[in-house]
Amino acid sequence: MNSKENLESIANKLAEIGFKIGAIKFNPEVPFTWASGLKSPIYNDNRMFLFHPDARKLIIDGLEILATDAFSENENNRPDVVAGTSTAGIPHGYGLAERLGVPFIYVRDKPKGHGLQNQIEGIDASSDLSGKKVLLIEDLVSTGGSSVNAVQAIRNAKGEINYCFSIFSYGFPKANEVFGGTAPYNKDGAKLSVPCNFDSILRYPTLLEFGIKNNYLKENQENILKDWAQNPEAWSEKFQAES
Repeated sequence: MNSKENLESIANKLAEIGFKIGAIKFNPEVPFTWASGLKSPIYNDNRMFLFHPDARKLIIDGLEILATDAFSENENNRPDVVAGTSTAGIPHGYGLAERLGVPFIYVRDKPKGHGLQNQIEGIDASSDLSGKKVLLIEDLVSTGGSSVNAVQAIRNAKGEINYCFSIFSYGFPKANEVFGGTAPYNKDGAKLSVPCNFDSILRYPTLLEFGIKNNYLKENQENILKDWAQNPEAWSEKFQAES
């Protein structure tokens, strides 16, 4: 079995565990409300995987495959440093760093307002990441804004970062634009000057396919979920207008 087949197997196993433990929920008729106010027919709580050792191992296995493929041109097939986003990316980033035997750091959404005012934890406030190839680990990518904010923080610290991997991604077109540097990642309009690659163990289409095949999802719900993923803002506005 090659790395692509291994990753597909891991993705389907994670989907199965996610449905069974309630980490993944569908409700197109009564959508969930995200912190941003966006209405969503799906809710994914990857933090619930932390309670299950088999899921944690699968996640690290999947991230290791992605990392090994991404850094295949390196002598040791691995990054110099693994970073996790605060807070949900920390446990999985740490687990991958342990597996690869490399240093670990984590990135806050903004610098602390006290002490040394660090945004990146794990290195001294007076030092940086010069000459280090860094891999960023997220738990979930939606629009990509918070992830790319962490990418920029690492670049501000002179780290070389070209990859961000996550457990799950929704596949929003907006995320491609934000990681590609053609759309802003924050409210100030900041954009990446150099694009950053991103990928996930489990992707939205794989999740839908698994859900339908295994009766976690009704066939008549599939189009609703696909329409939402293409334009979540418009879908949310339409739902609220009609409800």
